[in-house]
Amino acid sequence: MRVALVHDYLIQDGGAERVFLAFHEMFPSAPIFSLFHDPELTHKGFHGATIITSSLNRLPFAPKHYQWYLPFMPQAIESFDFTHFDLVLSSSSTFAKGVIISPEAKHICYCHTPTRFLWQERLSYVNDLPQPAIVKWILPPFLHRMRQWDRLAADRPDHLLTNSRTSQQRIHRYYQRASTVIYPPVDVSAIPLATGPGSYWLAGGRFVAYKKFDVLLRAFSALDLPLKIFGYGPEERRLRAIAGPKTEFIIHADEATKHRLFRDAIGFLNPQMEDCGITAIEAMSAGRPVIAYRKGGATETVVEGVTGQFIDAQTPEAVIAAVKNFDASRFDAQTIRAHAATFSKERFKEQMQAFITHSL
Repeated sequence: MRVALVHDYLIQDGGAERVFLAFHEMFPSAPIFSLFHDPELTHKGFHGATIITSSLNRLPFAPKHYQWYLPFMPQAIESFDFTHFDLVLSSSSTFAKGVIISPEAKHICYCHTPTRFLWQERLSYVNDLPQPAIVKWILPPFLHRMRQWDRLAADRPDHLLTNSRTSQQRIHRYYQRASTVIYPPVDVSAIPLATGPGSYWLAGGRFVAYKKFDVLLRAFSALDLPLKIFGYGPEERRLRAIAGPKTEFIIHADEATKHRLFRDAIGFLNPQMEDCGITAIEAMSAGRPVIAYRKGGATETVVEGVTGQFIDAQTPEAVIAAVKNFDASRFDAQTIRAHAATFSKERFKEQMQAFITHSL
């Protein structure tokens, strides 16, 4: 069987890329197609793979400023040639679902979420964009046309998979399509189990607005407690400006560093609404409890009173109350890790292989 793998952009190392890395491990000889690729920014597991990029990747300042080429991405994703493949397996948060394949082939798309800036975050994308008023005036009609393409593109895959019931509901609402939930993979066995009390609170992920890390920083400035936050992104300067003296930033942490951070933390803080939230599951793999916002994927991965607890508002006050009332003795590291194991990479690959076999 001739297999091709497709991913939107290989320019970072986030949750979607971990799903796609599992695809690559399942089909290591399959060529990878992506609009953009920067080997310095993506996971080292893709080094040595056959990666075919679009013509956009050769344009000035790409892929570090890939957003500049947004109007050309639908055409670029459609330009890839899949004539000689039997199965196309795509991983998509934006454009990869729109590839065009031969009539005899099958296309299975793992749709992480409907395209955020076109659907559930369309208003904030325009209103919060740091651009002149003329740009914000031009954007809505452009996004309207792109939304039409995105809706049509969602009809192209033969099957849609997704990462949570939260994303499944969004796919049904915006694309009017059924999808199957296969929770994303976490390399549970690689993360060391905590053996003693932690010494700081932990958060991490991309430094972007929807992660609500500013809420944590304001809370811990008031609490005057140690907080470590790992990640990188465009919000870094703003976040540093509001951080208290006991907050430490770990930029571009490697896997070994993140694993140590999980192991030695008191607990992990997840104030954002995620589609699923792989990083919180990684923290649970180390046996650490999670304090999470009670919406989105966290409601499917965190078991209240067993692997963590919830806050009901994305405010510093809610975080402060949760941290003050936190009782570490209520949580057992082995129990938390056992729950995290239900999201293991091995289980993900088994479920994916079974779905593929059944679909062909």
